[in-house]
Amino acid sequence: MNAPILPGGQAVLGVLGGGQLGRMFVHAAQRMGYFTAVLDPDPDSPAGRVSHHHIEADYLDPGALDRLAGLCDAVTTEFENVPAAALADLAARLPVAPGADAVAIAQDRAREKAHFVACGVPCAPYAEIETIEALAALVAPPSAAHEGAGGGAGLFPGILKTSRLGYDGKGQARVATPAELAAAWERLGRVPCVLEKMLPLAGECSVIVARGADGALVHLPPQRNLHRDGILAATEVFEQNMPPALMEQAVVAAKSIANGLRYVGVLCVEFFMLEDGALVVNEMAPRPHNSGHYSIDACDVSQFELQVRAMAGLPLTQPRQHSPAVMLNLLGDLWFAQGGGAPATPPWDQVLALPGAHLHLYGKRDAKRGRKMGHLTLTAATQAQARATALRAAALLGVAPF
Repeated sequence: MNAPILPGGQAVLGVLGGGQLGRMFVHAAQRMGYFTAVLDPDPDSPAGRVSHHHIEADYLDPGALDRLAGLCDAVTTEFENVPAAALADLAARLPVAPGADAVAIAQDRAREKAHFVACGVPCAPYAEIETIEALAALVAPPSAAHEGAGGGAGLFPGILKTSRLGYDGKGQARVATPAELAAAWERLGRVPCVLEKMLPLAGECSVIVARGADGALVHLPPQRNLHRDGILAATEVFEQNMPPALMEQAVVAAKSIANGLRYVGVLCVEFFMLEDGALVVNEMAPRPHNSGHYSIDACDVSQFELQVRAMAGLPLTQPRQHSPAVMLNLLGDLWFAQGGGAPATPPWDQVLALPGAHLHLYGKRDAKRGRKMGHLTLTAATQAQARATALRAAALLGVAPF
């Protein structure tokens, strides 16, 4: 246990990655009185543009890591695909949260699922595919000795996912037959993959926890999520947004996963809610998460302040949600909603005329379809009011109702 890194002096908190999550981390750290440093190769990165220091270099650049270590009192990461080796290098010199081992597990779906199982948290049936032989075992017809159970028959229909570097639905393919599986693995470049059985879903949810080096654990309220094309579209957070027993089960599971990693920092665990009422874990993200952005406006402690507190060794207080909230993810498609070839600014003036509207744009200069440009949180006194206002905002922006 290191002494807390107190705000208000000359302390510098660093972050690997300069995207929107890094930008919101920087804002939270600066509000609390810290200086900040960002390591990101993009000279125009959203976080780099608002930080006190921006080191424009590759994440494994030895000189850049030396400079970051020399500047900072502690370092975190804003995305899971940062090289774990960079975190390990920095951890030899200063506090790093989360640690390289935890991030490395989150970077590999097979290791991630094995960790879930070890923690006693159920996940969908799956199989690893790393070799031609592993694929052959899954596509082989059922044997006579094991009628109906041979090969991977029990995993179809399924989703083939690359073990590494997949996000927002990328690196995935739905497969209904062994032949489709073989073709999909070929298209994905024969890289290590996981075949996961598709289950009948009633919905999706997530839980964000923060864990300190002392083992203290707090959590945000469970969040009910809607995804479209593999990308989060909307998050709704209010009391009774799912059955209480299911909410408690999700929180307990997320805490078990964090404790099993001896995690330090903010961790998001995503779950599938099944039609039969069961809950299975989908994946985890070793960082703040899109589904937790509402906490900036609807909770007394946001996920980004929790990230700052955890890495600085400050006390973790249980966040309290003061307003029901609906969060809409704002993709670059909205800039093309009018049908023209050139992007056009959405009607923010009309959106901001709505009560309880909180607009967050990420400082990205160019709008592109599918690119995360910002989010909009709608808060209100009741869940019904927040949802009604969110639907009005969606109509103004050309977002499909939910």
